[in-house]
Amino acid sequence: MSVRNVDTLDAEVVSAGTGTTRQILIGADEGPNFAMRRFIMEPGGGMPMHTNEVEHEQYVLRGSARVRIGDEEHNVKEGDVVFIPGGVPHSYEADQGEEPFEFLCVVPNSPDQIKLVDC
Repeated sequence: MSVRNVDTLDAEVVSAGTGTTRQILIGADEGPNFAMRRFIMEPGGGMPMHTNEVEHEQYVLRGSARVRIGDEEHNVKEGDVVFIPGGVPHSYEADQGEEPFEFLCVVPNSPDQIKLVDC
């Protein structure tokens, strides 16, 4: 068991994204079943259409964005909960403005492969 402050954890640039960073809050070395990650997308930033083999369970902490899941587009904001099934193409585009789009993402600690999808 551990308790840490998010400000003490390293943030890494997500190379496939634009203006996007990720922190591993709880990784496979601590949580045997799930990993918890924090994503921050600067205004206008985002992630291109891609797939993951594992499901994503997300909670929006602040800001707003357009999230595409399969053929559907959703406008999400602070307080929204997002579920993305494994294998379903999805993308993110943070809204322009002054506030970043920030969310927590919980995924199973299972093998995962990220594949970019041509639109």
